[in-house]
Amino acid sequence: MPDQPNQPEAGEQPFILSATYASTTGNEPFTISSPLSAPFTTGSPVESKSEYLKRLRASVLTVQDQVNKKLTELMEQDNLKASQATGGVIVDSKEEENYGEEMQEEED
Repeated sequence: MPDQPNQPEAGEQPFILSATYASTTGNEPFTISSPLSAPFTTGSPVESKSEYLKRLRASVLTVQDQVNKKLTELMEQDNLKASQATGGVIVDSKEEENYGEEMQEEED
């Protein structure tokens, strides 16, 4: 998948699709962005909307892929720090599965 699938055409003002992550565990926040060109004004409204939604989906997938890569990188750094601090690898599988997401307290 290309890094930036929706490059704006010459003279066109792009929309920007972005996702911002702020950590509760001390990691620096980061923002991932992908340009998204405006809907076409030529052709039928249905074709224009369909093409725009296709490009929006591609941008969402690009941003999602980049966020996942960044969170994986941060998780690996955190695991390395924990391993170095304790002399062994400590990974809670539930924590790894939900890395980067707020955890809800389980009710008894």
